[in-house]
Parts: sequence; structure tokens; C-alpha cells
Amino acid sequence: MPDLPLLPPEETRFRAYGPRHIDTIAGRFGLPDEVTETVRRISLVLPFRVNEYVLSELIDWDRIPDDPMFQLTFPQRGMLARADEEQLGKLSADPADRLLLRDAVADVRARLNPHPSGQQEFNVPTLDGVELPGLQHKYRETVLYFPGQGQTCHAYCTYCFRWAQFVGDADLRFAAPDPGGLLAYLGAHPEARDVLVTGGDPMVMSTERLRGHLEPLLAVDSVDTIRIGTKSVAYWPQRFVTDQDADDVLRLFERVTAAGKQLAVMAHFSHPRELDTDLARQAMARIRATGAVVYCQAPLIAHVNDDADVWSALWRAELAAGAVPYYLFVERDTGPHDYFKVPLARAVDIFAAAYRTLPGLARTVRGPAMSATPGKVVVDGVEDGPDGRHFRLRMLQARDPALVGRPFRARWTPDAAWLDDLEIDPATPADLAAALRGSGERTGT
Repeated sequence: MPDLPLLPPEETRFRAYGPRHIDTIAGRFGLPDEVTETVRRISLVLPFRVNEYVLSELIDWDRIPDDPMFQLTFPQRGMLARADEEQLGKLSADPADRLLLRDAVADVRARLNPHPSGQQEFNVPTLDGVELPGLQHKYRETVLYFPGQGQTCHAYCTYCFRWAQFVGDADLRFAAPDPGGLLAYLGAHPEARDVLVTGGDPMVMSTERLRGHLEPLLAVDSVDTIRIGTKSVAYWPQRFVTDQDADDVLRLFERVTAAGKQLAVMAHFSHPRELDTDLARQAMARIRATGAVVYCQAPLIAHVNDDADVWSALWRAELAAGAVPYYLFVERDTGPHDYFKVPLARAVDIFAAAYRTLPGLARTVRGPAMSATPGKVVVDGVEDGPDGRHFRLRMLQARDPALVGRPFRARWTPDAAWLDDLEIDPATPADLAAALRGSGERTGT
């Protein structure tokens, strides 16, 4: 197996390293055998991918395994049940158990809630009675579009709620072969004025391929905003600075804004270190120079950023880079959720403590927010009253537009980490209570 050359990031071309490179990475960076074996076993179930920039620029190898960027990109012990990890180790050690290993992997994945919050049941739209592949339509104004060529990333986050996109199972994957279905759906649904191009990461595509998905939207009068969900500025900022077609993609962004569409780059930053490099700051500046607006969001995740000082530093770094701090999410109930989850009671304290340190222009950020089955639910705080302690919550977004902005309460508990863990106040109005119980209808006609 070839060694991985250590080169300055600006001199490297993108190359992904995955499970077959684990031994090479371990030898190069001195990973202990136990850590190496853990990565090997868990990557049988959960996706693992890094690149030279992540390895050389983001991870502090002197702090392994506690370094937050290592936790963010390398599978860790505790992400799977101990019994499952031991079984995977045993079956993977003997080539004769290959079929048993395949079945065991499928069983573990099925128990990890691969598509949370009704993504397959409620979000897939239909047109003339036919489901449209590679689309989701949860909120009236916004359609999610998953271009087939963009359903991977420059590196994978271990907490990713869309991990099922990357494990090679077509039944778990959202992917559209071309924008034809999207354009037809938008024509039938002019109320959808916002298209979020997502994945995976659309920025793994060449500019020519990305153009084929974006330019047709410029002729759709009902579309006001095109969003691009991406982690590329954090994991491969060369995409906007030194890649062969970096200038081309920036010209494409200018084409979108010149056409009168708002271009919103939804950048995922999980830790302030991702904005510490010159390349990342250059990438941000070049994107903003096209007329695009950069919005920043990430979940609160244990072992990586469950600290108010980390979030304060991150939001300040985003503001300094000219971006808009947008969301602090609650980690979704999928994949290694038990490893990464932070109780809502603690999430409220972390958010409030970080928020208090911010200048006014950074107080655009909202959270802690749960993207749950009925919609985005934000925890506004905790209140004490004659009837005990309660969380104050609010529907920031909803499948049913009539529920947007509606407040409600839930009994406070120190351990709840997701909406389904909460006891909703019995006084909650019936329509809101029904939505919070998870009822929903398919979107689209």
C-alpha cells in the first residue's frame, strides 16, 4: 500500500483516504494498535473518509484520541454497542465469515435509525402519484435536492445524520440522476421558493457538473433562493482557492447572483479550528466576493464542541470571516447518537452562556434547535413555576405552516436529549400536540 506523502495542502490535489488506508494512516501518525483496530471495526458500519488537509492541518496528533477534530473524523470506541463491536471484530478476522459479517453489518445499521424524523415516510414528494427520487419537501417554502453526483463529501463527520447516504445501500440513499424531476415539481409547486442543494456535499462535484444542476434553476421564476449545503470550506477549502476549477466555481456563483437569485452557502463548521487556517479564510473571502451570503450551522456534539467557550469562539470566528452564525442544532437521533448526544438541559446552558458573550451582529444564531418529525423545535429556555420546572419550546419551522412560531412547554428533565424524550404539557393545544406526537402527512401531490 503506498505511503501518504506529507505535502503542504496548497500543493496537493484532492485524494480521499478510507478504510483501506487505515494501516497507512496509523503508521504515519503513530496511532496505537487499539485505536487503529477500533477505527477498522466501526468503519465496517459507519462511513470513514478523510483527506490530506484534514490529516495535516486540522488534527492535533499529540492529543489523540481526545482531540476534537480526531473525534469528528475518526470512528471511536463507544459509537457502537460493545457487543456489536466485538462481533464485528471476530467476523472480520476470518474470511470464511464474510457473509455472516455482511449480515451483521446490515443488522447493526438497521438498529441505528438510518433515516430519522420521517425523511422517507413523510418527506419524499410525489408528482402525478409518482415518488420523485432525490427530493425532499418537508416545509412549504423549501425543497431539498440531492444531485446524484454529489452524494459524498471531502471527509465524513462521525456524527453525520446522513451517514446512510454513504454506506452503499441504494435503499437508504437519496439521489437524483438529473434536475428534471426537480424542475417539474417546482413548476407544480410555485409556493416552494427556496431550493437547498445538499447531500453529501454538492461541492465535491466538478464545476461543470454543478453547473448542470444549478443553471436550470435560474430560469424558474418562482425560485428566489438557491442554497448549497457544504462542509467543503472546513474540510477542503482548496475547492475555492487552488483546485483546477476553483475560479470556475466562483464564476458560477457570480452567474447565480447576477441572475437575481440569492445564493446562500450553508457552511458547516463544527469547531473553531476549522476556520483557523489561511486557506479556510481565503475560501470564505472568495465565496463572499461573488455576492453569495455564507450562513454557518452545526450540531452540539459531545467530545467535539460541548463547551460554551468553543461555541463563542466559533461564532466570533464566523462573524470575523463575514459569515452569519445561523443555527446550533441538537444532534439527531440517528447513527452513534448515544455517543454524541448532549442532554437538552445542558444544551440550553451551553447555548445561553456562549450567546451572552457575543456582539450584537453575531446574535443571529438560533438554538438549541431540533430538526424533528413535525419541524424545527427550538428550546428557548427553562422556567420555574408553581407547577414545577419546564422547558420553553417553540416551533421555528413546521410541516404545517399554521404551527410556525407556536410556543409550548415540556416537563424539565436532566436526561432528555430529543423531542421524543420529553413529556409535553397537557395544556398544549390539540393541533400542536398532535404534530408533536409525530403525526404527519406526505408532502406534494
